[in-house]
Amino acid sequence: MIEQLKNIDEQLFIWLNGLGHPALDGIMIFLSAKLVWIPLYGLLLFLLYKHYGIQFWKPLLAVVIVIVIADQTTSGFMKPFFERLRPCRDPLLEGLVINVGKCGGNYGFASSHAANTFGLASIFFFLTLNKKYFWLFAWAGLVSYSRVYLGVHFPGDILVGGIIGLGAGWLVAHIMHRFLLLNIESN
Repeated sequence: MIEQLKNIDEQLFIWLNGLGHPALDGIMIFLSAKLVWIPLYGLLLFLLYKHYGIQFWKPLLAVVIVIVIADQTTSGFMKPFFERLRPCRDPLLEGLVINVGKCGGNYGFASSHAANTFGLASIFFFLTLNKKYFWLFAWAGLVSYSRVYLGVHFPGDILVGGIIGLGAGWLVAHIMHRFLLLNIESN
């Protein structure tokens, strides 16, 4: 069963990775970069302050906790535990992978980019229950797809990373609402 899932994941990767075009390479590298999103993070910090006022430290704490959970689960635990090679490092896929830019570390299961971006999207959505933050899921999806496009993650890496991020966001938001009594009305 696991081998069958792995085979489906590899075939889906080869198809998605092969959809690339040189004109999109720079865009995908940009989407995958971490530091280019600093203005977005500044905007999100401002939106937290606007929504929660002086109490914005509570949801900010929730955001930090979600990112730590998502990142440590994927990078600190899963990658060294499962040791699944990234597509660009897998000798069985040599010649089939279109690797754009850097390959990254040896292991890619599960994707930290997917976990962190979906964690950020979900904590904003679940903390505020405001549909105006739903665009963050599209952003997370684009960032996650860029990882497959660049040849550094299998779709399964993305799927599991995204689920971890969503789960961390939901769990932390639930705890914050219950124990810190965050106001959740939509503005």
